[in-house]
Amino acid sequence: MPYIRIWIHLVWATKGRYPYLTKEVRSKVFAHIKENAGTKGIYIDHINGYSDHVHCLISLGANQNIATIANLLKGESSHWVNKNKLTKSRFGWQDEYFASSVSHLQLDAVRRYIRNQEEHHKKKTFQQEYDDFISKYGFEEG
Repeated sequence: MPYIRIWIHLVWATKGRYPYLTKEVRSKVFAHIKENAGTKGIYIDHINGYSDHVHCLISLGANQNIATIANLLKGESSHWVNKNKLTKSRFGWQDEYFASSVSHLQLDAVRRYIRNQEEHHKKKTFQQEYDDFISKYGFEEG
């Protein structure tokens, strides 16, 4: 058995960054995402977000990759939200996502960051957060 520990901070937004995820809706959606992930062998250490996006701290397994995990979590959860009519209009996620590796030494900081999303977004919009990620991790848009 291989010993693998690859931590990924995965972030994705609602379609059009529309604020579908009210406090009540997001608690249901995040609980469902975590439960569904478990049934698929995807380990989500932490999940949280705000009205228009989700943050997950995921540990990749030996046969898993980021694209497949993102597609599984996003696709199934949007279907579940619509099937259960949790939003007034048709719900969906944007195609894009952000993913970055996380050092074992940074796990507690990332966990705190994910837990404190509501407080964090009193000071910063998702666009500002997104721009900071792009800059901090050296991504170039375009």
